[in-house]
Amino acid sequence: MPPKVYVPAYPAGDFRAMPALGSGHALLKWVTSFPGNPAQGLPTVMGLVLLSDASNGSLRAVLDAGAVTALRTGAAAVLAAETLGRSDAQTAAVIGAGVNGIAAARTFLARGRDVLLYDVDQELAERAATELTLQQTVTRSVGLDEALAADLVVTVTPGHEVLLAEGSLNPGQHVSLMGADGPGKAEIALDELLRTRIFADDWEQASHNGELVHAVEAGRLERSGVTELGAVLAGDAQGRGSDEEITTFDSTGLAIQDLAIALAAIEREDELDLPTLEL
Repeated sequence: MPPKVYVPAYPAGDFRAMPALGSGHALLKWVTSFPGNPAQGLPTVMGLVLLSDASNGSLRAVLDAGAVTALRTGAAAVLAAETLGRSDAQTAAVIGAGVNGIAAARTFLARGRDVLLYDVDQELAERAATELTLQQTVTRSVGLDEALAADLVVTVTPGHEVLLAEGSLNPGQHVSLMGADGPGKAEIALDELLRTRIFADDWEQASHNGELVHAVEAGRLERSGVTELGAVLAGDAQGRGSDEEITTFDSTGLAIQDLAIALAAIEREDELDLPTLEL
């Protein structure tokens, strides 16, 4: 899985090319991030995922990148929260009620946790909370302070404004930082990040285009100060060290996870009753 390639179109947004190879397949995700799109009636994330047979190069499937990204983002956020959060964590909150935020909330619900939901657009948050509650269990739209006080917090904002100021996190909290996935973005103040135990999905990507880049560029964070979540899951590195420790997870999105979702989709294509096209 080579690092993703950014093609900037700032200040409006950017394009990203994400390749991966595994399980006898190759994948390329061509995806956009244009945070101002909702005001124009367009999705923030758009694009395509191409899945090919690695033995002969033939195209197996074309998937909607927005749908794949939402599933991947929600799964990664909650996996990190449950892996790195306190064992007695009770409350969970998602900040940002867009497509990816709703995916994270839905994942928490699927894991049997009630969810607090906040968005600057209160109507959007309330509508999403109502929809999710009808589908599964309790989801409440709350104020920002209540959301930020949860034991497990997932932030899925555009990343243009710092959400977590210095001193805002409490001992024992975990935050999955999912929004700052490109140059110039940040959801947490630099000094607040540095007082936490830092985890990331991939050091190379996070240190160049994720939440961590600001600390790296300032010379205040090195590779030794970051633990990759995969190493924790594999048992090769320690996760949370104590109930008082504050943990943060910086996600930049991994193409190999998109590949796993694409493979799961084609394995279930008979159940989904999708239209197909012979190529």
